[in-house]
Amino acid sequence: MTQQSMMRNQTSTQMNSLQDLFVDQLRDLYDAEGQIVKALPKMAQAAQATDLKKAFQDHLEQSRTHQQRLERIFSDLGMNTSGQHCEAMEGLLKEGEEALQMQGDPMVKDAALIAAGQRVEHYEMAAYGTVRTFADHLGYNDAEDLLQKTLNEEGQADKLLTSIAEGGLFKSGVNTKATKSR
Repeated sequence: MTQQSMMRNQTSTQMNSLQDLFVDQLRDLYDAEGQIVKALPKMAQAAQATDLKKAFQDHLEQSRTHQQRLERIFSDLGMNTSGQHCEAMEGLLKEGEEALQMQGDPMVKDAALIAAGQRVEHYEMAAYGTVRTFADHLGYNDAEDLLQKTLNEEGQADKLLTSIAEGGLFKSGVNTKATKSR
């Protein structure tokens, strides 16, 4: 067991109510967004396709907005954002680092970056959907609305990555170009 995980176990939060779980999950998401904000510039720099580079750059700005929304929810609840580390996001981003380090055909690397990006988006969609539902059950209507906005944006980001991978009606996407490079 690492020193960091031992510290987390020693400072584990009591989970006695849905409110406790809600706050814990929000803190996890806040940390995840912070990790994403650090990773996206590297992904944008590594991307070869212009539309993929732009998608990562645009999502960086969205992720900063997502952090601000979470900060607003914490402020409304009279709580702070600290106290949680999102190990799941850390793991997903470590996998994404493998795509950043790839050598070879740039289109294959872009396909790998898209795959890594979509794993992150799917994690976020699951997490935001969960906390949005908790907010609903707890009667936090403003938080529920903010979380739904973010959930919608995460879904749009995922669809955009799919569109880049598959291409439009009359053009081939990253996946097709990666296939042709064999």
